[in-house]
Formats: sequence, structure tokens, C-alpha cells
Amino acid sequence: MTSANQTPAEAASIARTVPPGGSRTFAQVLVNTAVANVTTSYLWFALTFWVYLETRSVLATGVIGGAYMLLLALCSMAFGTIVDRHRKHHVMIFAGAFTLVAFAIGYGVYLAFPESTLLDIGGPMFWVFGGVILIGAVVENMRNIALSTTVTLLIPVERHANANGLVGTVQGLAFMVTSVFSGLSIGLLGMGWTLVIAIALSAVALVHLLFLRIPEERPRQDGERRPLVDLRGSITAVRAATGLFALIVFSTFNNLIGGVYVALMDPYGLELFAVEWWGIVLGVTSTGFIIGGLLIAKFGLGRNPIRTMLLIVIAMGVLGALFTIREWWWLYAAGIWLYMALIPAVEAAEQTVIQKVVPFETQGRVFGFAAAFESAAAPITAFLIAPIAEFAIIPYMNSDAGRSSLGWLLGDGQARGIALVFLVSGVVMMIAAACAFLTRSYRVISAQYLGRDETDEGGERAEGAGQADSAEQAEGAERADGAVDAAPVERSDAPA
Repeated sequence: MTSANQTPAEAASIARTVPPGGSRTFAQVLVNTAVANVTTSYLWFALTFWVYLETRSVLATGVIGGAYMLLLALCSMAFGTIVDRHRKHHVMIFAGAFTLVAFAIGYGVYLAFPESTLLDIGGPMFWVFGGVILIGAVVENMRNIALSTTVTLLIPVERHANANGLVGTVQGLAFMVTSVFSGLSIGLLGMGWTLVIAIALSAVALVHLLFLRIPEERPRQDGERRPLVDLRGSITAVRAATGLFALIVFSTFNNLIGGVYVALMDPYGLELFAVEWWGIVLGVTSTGFIIGGLLIAKFGLGRNPIRTMLLIVIAMGVLGALFTIREWWWLYAAGIWLYMALIPAVEAAEQTVIQKVVPFETQGRVFGFAAAFESAAAPITAFLIAPIAEFAIIPYMNSDAGRSSLGWLLGDGQARGIALVFLVSGVVMMIAAACAFLTRSYRVISAQYLGRDETDEGGERAEGAGQADSAEQAEGAERADGAVDAAPVERSDAPA
């Protein structure tokens, strides 16, 4: 239980000991998750490339990307609840098996119907084929929520930021590999063989996972039937740490512009490059993701990860506004590289704070709640911007009126409408992140992460304001701790 004199951060770290060989076990889990992420990203990118190249429809790719993010938003809280109620190893096995079955069903649909039927966005088989693959890819994300909690389980608290940086590095490596091979696969092999490769890789990852062992106590149960989506428990766990919801809102700033990229980034790139070259460009630029993650793994996030995150979000807004200001391939590639180099720091900052201020027993629900809230921003912008761009902005910028009014700013080219969308989105991102520095929530969560006695970053003011809420914090933390019953626990198998 959390006493009234403890902060949520102190309560979260009490009695959390790292098992022997935890770092080695975490490395195995990380590698296995990397293989699964490579497979999912490989098929996901390939599906997007294939649909756009066959239809040349920004609307189709926007619908696919938006549907993926929407499903992720709807399912993430359920995923978090499942992660909290089961051993993390069992959750990962379930997710891997489900994804393998979904991809196999998708391949069966591909064999049963001609490509012209599958590519008809107005027909049911487009949604069946794309939906089965999307559902498999979404469920695979359950592994990522489980992975975030294994950082707390297996890594000392002072190394959490570094471990989260390694997670970003692995994700960047997966992105680099799949970006290259997805384009080559669609260009040289086609969608059928791409599905076969994805199924084979999924099977390999699942078999490897069966031989891993993660030392973990059995999650405590109270014997009562609980809803699959424990919304009340998730909200209670988030409220237990004052300012944590604001941190989730801060992270959502990045996802607002993410919806624009989901809808328009691939169409813009495929206007500049052939599909094989576009995949290679994405693979090369994703080395920025790897380097950014390695820098976090080496140097951490500084004393206040929240401040670091907001500064980086501002920088990402600048990049988003400028990297298509002219239709130059090298400018687009350089902007993507820099943008990807900043992504790991934003994600690692949020994870590091949650891992410190939230008890391990409820971290799955908090990570799931955060993923649901943040993912919901992307499909909103993707669904809105794809039809607006295709039917209004792009035709306007290709007209004489559009060129004469904004040509001085965006130059000439066939994709100036997409460039205008990127410019406006980047400016909005910069303004939103800058305003976040002025909020009380930023001061409160910064002081809570640093400790109540901290006075930098506005901590002194936050301490005075937060003392009035100390009783509420303690009560909320008790409710979060009490959400898990105190029944006897069992140990799982020893680490391999």
C-alpha cells in the first residue's frame, strides 16, 4: 500500500528488485520482439505500397493507415488489461500466434480472389483482405505494451531511459529493414510472395519465443470477473499520479501530425521515387531512428525527460513544416532522417516517466491507456486529411490560382498540395508544444518525476500547488495498488 507520505514515484519503485540475469533476459525478449516487429512492418508497408501503386489513390492509403491507427486506439486499453492480468511471456506467445493465423488467413483470401477484386475500395473483399492483415498487425502491438513493462521487471530503474533507447533502436532497425525489403518485395515479387515471407517470419518468431523464459510472479487475482477493457482501473491508475494524464496529452502532440504522415508520406515519396527506390530511401533514412535510439541508450534523456520531449516535439514541427518546402528529393530524405532521429527520444521520455511513477502491477493498463489515447489522434487526422487533400488541396495547388498564390512559398511541382498540408501541420505542432511549457500540468509532472524537493523547471511552484492534492494522490495510488488482490503469488520458470 502507498502511505500518505509517499509520492507515486516512490511507491512505484519500492520492493521492485531486478532478478539475476535480468538484462540478458531482456536482451532476448528485445531481439524476439524485433523479429516480430520486422515481420509486421514488412507486410504493413508492402500492403500500403501495393494499394497505392495499383490504385494511385491517396484516399485508399489514407483509409488503410487511418483504419490501422483506429483499431490500435480501440484495442490498446484491452491489450493493457490483458498484460496486467497475465504473465508477460504468455501474452507475447498469444499475440505471436494470433498474428501468424491472421496473416495465413490473409494469404488464403489472396489466393481465392483476383487482385482486381481485392483492390476495389468500394467492394467488400478489399476490406476483408486488408482488415485481416490489419487485425493481425494490431494484435502484434500487444507485445510492445508487454515489452515496456519488462523494462520495469528486468532493468534497474536508473537504466530505464537507456533501455527504452534500445527499444527505439530495435524499432528503427526493424523500420529500416522493412522499408527496404517491402518496396523490393512488391516491385520484384508481388503481394503473394510477400505474404508467404511474412508468414514464415512470424512462425520463426513464435517458435523462438516458446523457448524463452521470463522470471515473473503470477499476477494476483481476486477471483472476481473483470471486464476485458478495464477502463475504470486504467483511469484510476493514471489519476494516481497527478499530471500523468497531461504527459499523455503532451505525447499526443506528436501523433497529431502522425496522422498526416500516415495518409500522405508514402504518396509524396512515391511521386518522387520508384517504389523500389522509395523503399531504399526509407531504409536509409531510418538509420536516423537507430542513431537516435543509440544516443538515448548511451546518454539518457537528461534530468527532466518531459522538458526534453517537448523541445524535441517543437523541433519535429519545424522539420515537418520545411522538409517538403521544395520538391527536392534530397530535402525530403534529409528531413525524414532527422525526424526519425528524434522519434525515439519522444517515445522513451513518456515510457521512462510512466515506469517510474506508476506501480508495476498497473503499468500495462497505463501503457494501454496512453497508446489508445495517442493512437486516436492519428486516424482522426488521417481520415480527415486524405479526402480533403485528394479532392480539394491537391487540385487547387495544381491549378493556376494555387501556383500564383502560394508558388512563392512552395515552388512548382506535382505534389505541392501535400507540401502545403505538411507545412500547416508542422506549424500547428510547434505552437501546441510551445504552449505546453506554460501549463501547470507541465510543472507538476516535472516536479513529481524529479522529486518534491526539486525547485528547477518550476518544481518549487509545482510543489506548493501539488501539496494541496497530496491526500488525493495518496488515495488514488491506494486505489491503483488495491486494484490487484493480495493473494499468494507463484514464481514462473527460472530464466533460461
